[in-house]
Formats: sequence, C-alpha cells, structure tokens
Amino acid sequence: MAEQSLPVADQDASAEEKPSARPGVSRRALLGTAGATGLVLGAAGGAAGYAAAPAAATPLTSVGSTEVMFHVKHQPGITDGLQARGHLVAFDLTPGAGRKEAAALLRRWSETARRLMAGEPSGSDDTDVARDAGPSSLTVTFGFGHSFFSRTGLEKQRPVALDPLPDFSSDRLDKSRSDGDLWVQIGANDALVAFHALRAIQKDAGSAARVRWQMNGFNRTPGATAHPMTARNLMGQLDGTRNPKPSEPDFDKRIFVPSSATPSWMANGSYAVVRRIRMLLDDWEKLSLGAQEAVIGRRKANGAALSGGSETTAMDLEKTDAKGDLAVPINAHARITRPDQNGGAAMLRRPFSFHDGIDADGVPDAGLLFVCWQADPLRGFVPVQRKLDRGDALSQFIRHESSGLFAVPGGAARGEYVGQRLLEG
Repeated sequence: MAEQSLPVADQDASAEEKPSARPGVSRRALLGTAGATGLVLGAAGGAAGYAAAPAAATPLTSVGSTEVMFHVKHQPGITDGLQARGHLVAFDLTPGAGRKEAAALLRRWSETARRLMAGEPSGSDDTDVARDAGPSSLTVTFGFGHSFFSRTGLEKQRPVALDPLPDFSSDRLDKSRSDGDLWVQIGANDALVAFHALRAIQKDAGSAARVRWQMNGFNRTPGATAHPMTARNLMGQLDGTRNPKPSEPDFDKRIFVPSSATPSWMANGSYAVVRRIRMLLDDWEKLSLGAQEAVIGRRKANGAALSGGSETTAMDLEKTDAKGDLAVPINAHARITRPDQNGGAAMLRRPFSFHDGIDADGVPDAGLLFVCWQADPLRGFVPVQRKLDRGDALSQFIRHESSGLFAVPGGAARGEYVGQRLLEG
C-alpha cells in the first residue's frame, strides 16, 4: 500500500481555490444559503487531499450553495476538494451493446451530470430526492476500463498506460468487485444529493449497461472542525499531508496527460487507480500509540514526522534517537512512500472512507476506497506499490480487496459529451 496507495497518505493537502467552483446559488439552493456564499466550500479545495480550502470553518448553511462546473478542461472530481459523501460504481456493457450504444449512454450521462451539478432536476423523470438542496459541490466523473475497448471495437485507441496493473503479493482481490467497462465517481457534500446523482446515473444506463459493482464512502463533513485541517482516516491518522498541489510547477505534468498525448482523445485526461482497502481495525487498535506511530512514521496527534517539527516540516530520514536508531523506522509507511524514495513517483490521492457493517466474526468491514490520479500509472502508482509490497510496516494491518484502473479523458467542451472524441473520432 502506499502513503500514496494507502490509508495514511503522506501528501500535502493544502490547495488553491479551483476556478471551476462557482459559489452562486442555483434555483434549487436553500434560501438560507444566499447570504453565506462568501464562505463557500466545494471545489475550493484545489489539490483534493484532506485539507479544506476555506480560510475559516464553513457554516453548514453554505454547504449546499457551491456549484462545480461540468464543462472544464479536466473532468470535475479530480482536483476538487474532498466531499462528505461518495459513490464509486462500475458498469459493464450488456451483450450486444457496442460503440453506438456506448456513445448514446455517455451522451445521456454527460447531460445528466451537467444538470445535476448545476442543481437542476435530472430530467422529466427526476425523483425529487434532492429537490430542496443546492448543488452541494456535486461532481460526476467518467472513465473507461481496459475491457471497454474490445467491447466497442476500439482496441487501436486503447492507451498503453491502461495495460492491467501487475499482481502484488499483498493483493486479495475479489474479481467480481474489480475492473469494469465503465467507471463513474460521484461526490457531494450532502448524502441525498450524492444518492440522487447515483440513482440518475443508474437509471440512465438503461439497457446499454449493467452495474458490475458499487461502493459507498464518506469523508468528514465540511465545517465539522473548528478550523480547516488535514482530515483523519479510520485508523485515526492525519491523512493527506503531502498531496501534490496545483500551485506546484510540475503538478499538471504529474497528474494530467499532456495535450500532445497519444492517443489524442486522452489529452488533458488522467488515469485513476481505484482500490478497496480494508483496514484490520481490531488488530490496529491493539497497538500502543507509540507502536502505531512507528508503523506510520508520523505523530498521531498532529501528523508531524517522528524526526520532529510540525505536520509540514520536511522529514529527516537520517535523524537518530538516543539509542542510535532511526527516528523514522526504515519500514515506516511515510518513509517508503515518499516521492524522493521512489524516483519522484507521485499521485494525487482523493479517497473516501467506507464502513459496510460487521462481518460474521464481529469484525468491522471498514477501510479506504482509495482513488489516486496520475498521468501514467506505470510511473505513479505501480512503483510505489511495488516498494510497499516489499516491506511496508502497515501492510499487516490492511488488505487490498478489489482493484481497477480507468482512463479518464479530459473534460467535455460545451456541446460535447465526455468521451466523444474517442467514440466519434
């Protein structure tokens, strides 16, 4: 797993306000939000990660007012701030459905996403589930899996970067909950708004595609803390300290496919690695505080590296304690996943936590719906995960249970639908 690929992300979460976020209140926003737009949340999280972007805690009355734009250079839901609720769902095209049906489906999905993200009804058959809410930072993101291209006769357009991920020794993958022809990520700061979008997307699939798997997640609600801060995962660790930031000069190079890309339909797109990572919480919670911190390499209270300083102080990999031992253990998760320890490999992690109840043995089925973004997974996720596979102290407390890799094209221009350049090019 990685600080990149696991629950304890050691990446910088602070970010600049994203221009695709619009604080205006739609016609369906709560009346009470009209005066609070100066403190909106939503896409003003820039680099996703776990730190909220506003300069002060967000009043709950403003949560519903934030609108994220659909027609943007990069699809929404990549650099936007983490939302409180999320749904990940994969679809397979039905037997007999091909390129024509896929194009019609993506056209329907794109129009539905555009309307819902603007706080409008999905169409004439809208369920009214989100009738009383504003857009609530809703984002809907679409991607294509490896199998999509053979199903649609587009094998020559399949990117090399979409080749299947290698096997990792720590994988315990459920194939029925992995991969898929199409992938949709839905996020919002209101649970009903997120569900409303999920239901609309599922209905729009019609006879063209069927659900292969679906996963539901959550993050801390905006405004729940006294001031913006890096959030915690279900292990109680601050998660997101060193996520890449859009303000960094090489951010686009690391996260997005260049405009000169081959194949050209992936220009301004990105690749998403999606993993369901179960946290073995009963085992983790038996560890002492000191033992937990040694596994991660950071203080649980404030996220500071064990080598000293604050959360954002650079980790000193050579520092030793009074006994001569490394302050940050050699197998600590935060040490292993550092980009400078992996040839510069970096990814933008934008996960959701999950809790799917208690299993038959009384053990919580909980953990992380890991989603990471990069321009090339063979240079982002794969080298870090391989290194983690060889000796991450955290590996004995987690289990990778499902996996997927999806090509996510650039955003749709006005008048276009997502994937149009692939399906009609």
